[in-house]
Amino acid sequence: MKPSISGAPKERFDAAGRRVLLVCVAGGFTTLIDQSVLNTSIPALRESLHAQPAHLQWIVAGYSLAFGLALVPGGRLGDVRGRKWFFVTGLALFTAVSLLSATATEPWVLVAARLLQGAGAGLVNSQMIGTIQDVFGGQLRARALGMYAVTGGLASALGPPVGGAVLAAVGPEQGWRLTFLLNVPFGLATVVLAARHLPRPRPSARQADLDLVGLLLVAALTLTLMLPFVQPPGWTGWLVFAAGAGLLLAALAWWQRRYARAGRQPLIHPALTRSRPYALGTAVAMAQFGSSIAAGLVLTMFLQDGLGLSPMGAALVALPSAVSMGVASALAWRVVQRFGRRTVTAGMTCSALVMLAGALVVQWGPAGALPWLLAALQLLGGAAIGVMGATNQAYVLRHAPAEAAGVSGAILQMAQRIAAAVSVSALSGVYLRATGGGGGHRAAYTSASVVCAAVAGLAVLASVYAGRASADREGDPGAAGAGRTRKPDATTRA
Repeated sequence: MKPSISGAPKERFDAAGRRVLLVCVAGGFTTLIDQSVLNTSIPALRESLHAQPAHLQWIVAGYSLAFGLALVPGGRLGDVRGRKWFFVTGLALFTAVSLLSATATEPWVLVAARLLQGAGAGLVNSQMIGTIQDVFGGQLRARALGMYAVTGGLASALGPPVGGAVLAAVGPEQGWRLTFLLNVPFGLATVVLAARHLPRPRPSARQADLDLVGLLLVAALTLTLMLPFVQPPGWTGWLVFAAGAGLLLAALAWWQRRYARAGRQPLIHPALTRSRPYALGTAVAMAQFGSSIAAGLVLTMFLQDGLGLSPMGAALVALPSAVSMGVASALAWRVVQRFGRRTVTAGMTCSALVMLAGALVVQWGPAGALPWLLAALQLLGGAAIGVMGATNQAYVLRHAPAEAAGVSGAILQMAQRIAAAVSVSALSGVYLRATGGGGGHRAAYTSASVVCAAVAGLAVLASVYAGRASADREGDPGAAGAGRTRKPDATTRA
């Protein structure tokens, strides 16, 4: 029996729908747990491979970069050629390269493997979201997307303790390699399930419009923003990179308008940038995602290198964030029902304050109490992000222009992943070079956390303006922050 594609809401998933959902959840878990496990292993693989700061930045940031760049073209290929075999291909690539990562003996091999893994993960996740939208409708779609979101939270929660347990059991030299091999059994099992249970592809007669020029311009712009942090130049070099980024941004805007006027489908539809609520909400999502990912990586390095905690100890300090994020995400719709759009601003403000408090605690707190104090702050920070993350996504997508509604979700995800790549490069560079140059770990962590808090503060301002723009556009006082009495829509609940 084929999964129901009807848009009518149903109370239960049928048997075929449950199998499709199982495949999507398994694919999401396999690709999303990878990053959270790796963060715990960074100090171990650095020592094992004698990796330089630039290598570590590329190992972590390259995955997010390739992930983000693969999302939109992967989704468009799936729209036209069918999703099943792109899902299988992406996951097979991700799984095979996990073996390459585990056996790497040179840092550059691991950098290349992480780029390939990210591309495979982006291809998988673009098909996953499209499959859920194709197969389910109404409240079933909301429930399926909600389960996908919960899977991400679960992967984040399980990654650090799993990575810490592996390193504690077999030692750092082999432990970091084994963390990559954890992906293999999950990947192989999911490939088999996908081949059996995903809907049969239904190719379209139309051509896939990939806008390769637009994709290359986005990649070049991202690299131009990353490279100064990977290999810091002098002041002249910074000016050159800044000018180059400005020129690439202008070229991208010009090309997207030209491509759209020609009747083609641009990578980033100009209508998305003309919608102020969408553009500002995307900026909030980028700042939140980038600062959170970078802060988590810097915290893990500080706990192990600065405080001398074991990988498992560092994982337990970070665990409250992932747990509270998952719980808060599941309950966020109740908060939105009462407070509306200002939930995003309040959550982002709390996140910025938690990062700033972490900087102050590490700078002035007693060493023995730091793990406990940081764990408490992680609990608060995770809850703040959990409440505002899905809420902001719902408001962003609600304001996507009709002519670009089909790609708005993929563009939002791509923007978040690119922000993560740039943020990880910048913040890990701040930390690694401060400690590598003889500076103290406390001072390095404080500097990185203050930068994260500043980025989150910019997101607070963007959120305030997004609320006003939403209110001006809709005449909806709830959009600007007044209390809402109606129940949020399915997207918000997801």
